[in-house]
Amino acid sequence: MAKDYYELLGVQRDASEADLKKAYRQMAMKYHPDRNAGDKESEEKFKEINEAYSCLSDPEKRANYDRFGSADGPAGFGSYSGAGFGDAFEDIIGDFFGAFTGGRRGSRPSRGDDLRYDLSITLSEAVFGAEKTVEFPRWDNCSDCSGSGSAPGKSPAVCPNCKGSGQVRFQQGFFSVSKTCGKCGGVGKIITDPCKTCGGRGKVQINKSITVKIPPGVDTGSRLRVHGEGDPGMFGGPKGDLFIVMNVEEHVFFKREGTEIFCEVPVSFPQAVLGSEIEVPTLDGTAKLKIPAATPSGKLFYMKGKGATRVGGHQRGNQIVKIYIDVPKKLTPRQREILEEFASISGDEISKSFKDKLKDLFTGVEN
Repeated sequence: MAKDYYELLGVQRDASEADLKKAYRQMAMKYHPDRNAGDKESEEKFKEINEAYSCLSDPEKRANYDRFGSADGPAGFGSYSGAGFGDAFEDIIGDFFGAFTGGRRGSRPSRGDDLRYDLSITLSEAVFGAEKTVEFPRWDNCSDCSGSGSAPGKSPAVCPNCKGSGQVRFQQGFFSVSKTCGKCGGVGKIITDPCKTCGGRGKVQINKSITVKIPPGVDTGSRLRVHGEGDPGMFGGPKGDLFIVMNVEEHVFFKREGTEIFCEVPVSFPQAVLGSEIEVPTLDGTAKLKIPAATPSGKLFYMKGKGATRVGGHQRGNQIVKIYIDVPKKLTPRQREILEEFASISGDEISKSFKDKLKDLFTGVEN
C-alpha cells in the first residue's frame, strides 16, 4: 500500500505551503543520516519525507496526488527527482552545518563602515544654512604599506592551511562541506612580515577635518550624508559614508515648530489700549509691527515670510508674535494718581461685562 505523504510529514491535507515547509524541516532534522549514523531505518525515513515534500511542495504534483494518489496523475508514480524541495533542503543544510559552511567572503571587496557625527548648530544656522568645519576620528589606509598590511617591499604569503583557497573542506556523512579558513580568515593569504606603522592591519586611525555646507531648513534630527568620508573598505571596497546629525540649540527668544517661528513680545498698558507701532526682533533683524488699539493680552500677529523654510524649499513660513501686557511692578506717585483717576472714571465697566456673562451662565443652569 502506498504511503500517505501527508501522514509522513505529519500535516493535515489542507496544510499551507508554510506548514509543509515547517513540517519538512522538523522531520528532516530528526531523521538526517548524519544525526543517525548507521541507522538504516532513519535513512529510509529521510528518503521518504524528501519524496513526500517533493510532491506536496509542487502545486501541480500535489493536485494530481490529491486527485489520483499519484504526483504524475492516473498513470502512476514517476521517478523521484528531488525537485521542489531545494529551498527547504538548503535551509536544513544551513541549520545542521551552520558552523561548517561558508565561502571565501573575507577576500571579497566590501564597503567600509559608515560614521556618525553629531553637530550642534544655532537656530539661525538651521534656518539660513551655514558652512561648518567638523573634525572626527576615522580609519584610513596606511600610507607606508598602501593598505596591504605587509612591510614595504614585502608581500603577503599564501596561507599554508588552505593553500590560498580561503576554505578548508570537511566530509560530513555523504555531504562535503567547507569552512572559512581560521588561519587567514578566508583571505587565502597571511602576513608574515607586518608593517611597523599599522601593525599589519593595513589601516591607521587619523583625525579627519572637512568643511560641509548645511542647507537652509534643517532641524534637530536632520541628517547630512557626506559620501566617501567613512571608514575605508576591505580588499579594494569603497569607503563608507559620514552622516552628520543635526542638533539645533534652543534659542533664548525664539521657538521653532516646522517652518513657523514663535516669540512673545511685551507691550505696555497704554500701547495695548491706544495702539502703537513697536519693533519686534526677527531672525533677519528688527521689524516694525503695528499694534491696533484695544489689543488684548495673548493676541497673535503673523509676520509673513519671517519664519523658516523646509530643506530644499524656498518659501519661508511665518513668525508668530504673541503680545502680552507687561504689568509694571512699581509705580511712581504720579502714575498711581493717573491710574486711580482712570479707574474712577471707568467705574466697573469690565466687571459689569463679566457679571453679565456669569448671569447668562447661571440663568441657563437654573432653566
